[in-house]
Amino acid sequence: MKTRIEWKDGMSFLGESGSGHTVLMDGPPEAGGRNLGPRPMEMVLMGTGGCTAFDVVLILKKSRQDISDCVVEIEAERAQEEPKVFTRIHFHFILTGKKLKPGQVERAISLSAEKYCSASIMLEKTAELTHDFEILEG
Repeated sequence: MKTRIEWKDGMSFLGESGSGHTVLMDGPPEAGGRNLGPRPMEMVLMGTGGCTAFDVVLILKKSRQDISDCVVEIEAERAQEEPKVFTRIHFHFILTGKKLKPGQVERAISLSAEKYCSASIMLEKTAELTHDFEILEG
């Protein structure tokens, strides 16, 4: 896996993934940025959310659950001093589908957290990770 990061101006950086996709990251005005894109640490959280959502949807589909939507809301806390690593991350899954079984949802989230989501397993080295979920019929 490769990526390329190019400094654009101020505190803006263009990231290009190995698969050819780009995203602009920027810093806050107080750090010389212009708020043109997400902060790099926000990208870490978004990537982790995407990683675990991917796993959960895939596991539920393979379990023949009729899932139609998956939203992951993430709240995180960081250390006060440098390096400002994540110290606590909470994942709240909102899953929509027809007759989704809570046990299957819980299993999918656990498998992602404990076995498949490389990003959250890495972050677990510095942060306390917690999960919960709600199921909506639809």
